[in-house]
Amino acid sequence: MSRPKVIAFYLPQFHPTPHNDEWWGKGFTEWTNVGKAKPLFWGHYQPKVPADLGYYDLRLSEVREAQAELAREAGIYGFCYYHYWFGDGKEELELPFDEVLRLGKPDIPFMLCWANESWHKKFWNKDGIGTSKQVLVEQTYPGEQDIINHFYRLLPAFKDPRYIRIDGKPAFMIYKSELLQDVVYFIQKWNDLAKLEGLDGIYFMTQVAKKINKDNLNSIFSLGFNGINILRLWENDYSEKMSFKRIINKIKRDFFRKPIIRNYNKLYPLFIGDLEIEPNIYPTIIPNWDHSPRSGINSYILVNSTPDQFKKHCEMVFEKTQYKSNNIVFLKSWNEWGEGNYLEPDLKYGKGFIYAIREALELYLC
Repeated sequence: MSRPKVIAFYLPQFHPTPHNDEWWGKGFTEWTNVGKAKPLFWGHYQPKVPADLGYYDLRLSEVREAQAELAREAGIYGFCYYHYWFGDGKEELELPFDEVLRLGKPDIPFMLCWANESWHKKFWNKDGIGTSKQVLVEQTYPGEQDIINHFYRLLPAFKDPRYIRIDGKPAFMIYKSELLQDVVYFIQKWNDLAKLEGLDGIYFMTQVAKKINKDNLNSIFSLGFNGINILRLWENDYSEKMSFKRIINKIKRDFFRKPIIRNYNKLYPLFIGDLEIEPNIYPTIIPNWDHSPRSGINSYILVNSTPDQFKKHCEMVFEKTQYKSNNIVFLKSWNEWGEGNYLEPDLKYGKGFIYAIREALELYLC
């Protein structure tokens, strides 16, 4: 029986940037959407208000240290920082992680997830129906030199003693591998460069949130990936058997202006499956989901998520993976407040979710 190493996805959106000022208005951060969120139905928990850390600014080292302290209290092993590289050296939201690297603190393990997709500004009509979207930053793949430049941009991180290694290699996740042009070449090139720089290679991972079956996963491994993170948040709604339900959901949105609402305590048993017992397949634990601060009535919302239900979810996942030698579990997420998807304390539950995961992990202290 092995203790799970829980790695929490970490969103660096909580500080102003010149581009966010330009696109959304002076001083915009993720807190702007979080703070103005409104309840969409009776009993809808919005807005969600941060407690212990308040509406923090990730430019401050003290904030990042306090986050790490809370993570340690929860039993979190490390953070997986989202990384935004759009090609030709274009980056966004790089400041918090650059400071973590430069200052050598907080002293908590970390890895990176390349969120390789374009950023859009979406437009809705008065009924909340999507009409169009404008590209703010396009994700591009300019070619070999960009692949090399990207690697050397991250090499100092890969060599940092805090960087998470799997099988002796720095772990690097590509969020949407299907969007990466010539992924086989990319993986081979980075592995060659890593060995040239004294590393054993890169442990490449990707995330799968749809079409979760063994054949699909094997096709991903055949590209050169070492590991796969499975996210089953929407599996119930994307299965072929659910096509009728998807039609009903569209009618609710388009004609009755209703978001998609799901009951957390009915869904969380579906967040883990049999594939996750495989050595290089890693499950995801999910405290909640509520995208309405960003999408309004076009959102997908889980209700009745409580620390007690989350603890049961964690226990179910940890029981499934307890005999794996590489017992890594991803948490989505540490601080995605705009998706109602966070472990940090809020005014309603305080540290309830932190205590829940800590208690579930305590069964595996030996």
